[in-house]
Amino acid sequence: MIVGERIMYADGLAAVNCVFAATLEGNFSFQQMTNALVKIQNRHPLLRVNVQRNEKNVPAFVTNPDISQIPIEIIERTSDIQWQEISLREWHRQFNLEKDPAARLIWLKSDTLSNLLLVCPHCVCDGSGFVTLMRELLTLLDDPDLELQPYEGFQSAGSIVPTEISTNKIIHWKGKAFSWLAKGLFFVLNPQPVARTGKYYYLTHTLDRETTSALVSKCKEEQTTVQAALCTASLLAHHAVRGKESRNKVISPVDIRRYLPEIGRDHLFAFAPIVELSITPKDGQTRFWDEARHLKQMLVEKTGKIDAAEMIFVTEYFHNSTPALLRHMRATKGSHDITISNMGVLDIPASYNTFRVRAIHSPSVGFPWRNPNTLVISTFNGRMNLSFCSHESFLPQLDAEKICREAMWVLLQDIPVATS
Repeated sequence: MIVGERIMYADGLAAVNCVFAATLEGNFSFQQMTNALVKIQNRHPLLRVNVQRNEKNVPAFVTNPDISQIPIEIIERTSDIQWQEISLREWHRQFNLEKDPAARLIWLKSDTLSNLLLVCPHCVCDGSGFVTLMRELLTLLDDPDLELQPYEGFQSAGSIVPTEISTNKIIHWKGKAFSWLAKGLFFVLNPQPVARTGKYYYLTHTLDRETTSALVSKCKEEQTTVQAALCTASLLAHHAVRGKESRNKVISPVDIRRYLPEIGRDHLFAFAPIVELSITPKDGQTRFWDEARHLKQMLVEKTGKIDAAEMIFVTEYFHNSTPALLRHMRATKGSHDITISNMGVLDIPASYNTFRVRAIHSPSVGFPWRNPNTLVISTFNGRMNLSFCSHESFLPQLDAEKICREAMWVLLQDIPVATS
């Protein structure tokens, strides 16, 4: 594991599971589902690995040629919100990665409707990887004879980054220097996880096609992006509800594949660089679209400065500090209010020859960190879906509901189309 994967693995001390759900109209057999998952597992190396500790006690992915098949759990479908309840369950239902594959499928089944929930530990899969898995699953259910082309996995951080990075002595020195600074800092801080009370919760909302289209058009008209507008609305809403407890900072993950062509667009990978964004209200007044344009510019500038290859290589020197870093993430509130990940328009068809996809819901995740606030956005079949995930011990659900309502009002106040 690289350090980024190890953090998402949480050193095996807590579950960090992602759930990606789809609602389908149609019928297919258990054997069809099994055959599709076998082909998907054969294609992706990270679905054929287990986790073992190496000689330095660092968790590592090790290919298991005899690994069991991705399991399927069938549950009778009883309601339209049952998939949300199951998602909450799956967030903290830990995988035994020492012997089992890093994926499972929950199938909520009725006569005409199904909810398919793909569950993966975050250490093997990010949002882009989830889209790939769901697209492959649906394609194979529709066309069982289709063959998927396997690809080779990465053996180390050095096999991902260019040679000029891995052989650069200055970068090696930088990694060593930063790792020693991290050791000293965590020794002084001595972070200890904070006990949690309460429960995880999951809020989801879908805009209709007209509102989604109007929002996208408005962002283009205002010369900004949907991501910048969402970040601005979320920060304003958080401050309106939480007041002085707000930190005026949002974390925006970036798809690492745009920086490292060695990682294919349809390959599984978990590490994502991040940028931090803040708004700049003046004299207590904030003009929404001015701030959205400002955030767009900040996002462009900061993503343009990311050196993902160097980042991956330098952080490999932080393995000795990873346990302390994980304790720190479970002990402190962090410097941000919320993490916002916009997956954009999903590259998944709505209609197939043998079934129809009624809805695809943005991935959800229950982070074990003290600050688990996460908003994931995706657009499928013209509708934008927003999923907010958190824990009562950090942000009461009542406050989260107020923040989400306020953010929607701020975002859509100039768009005269009702939401569904």
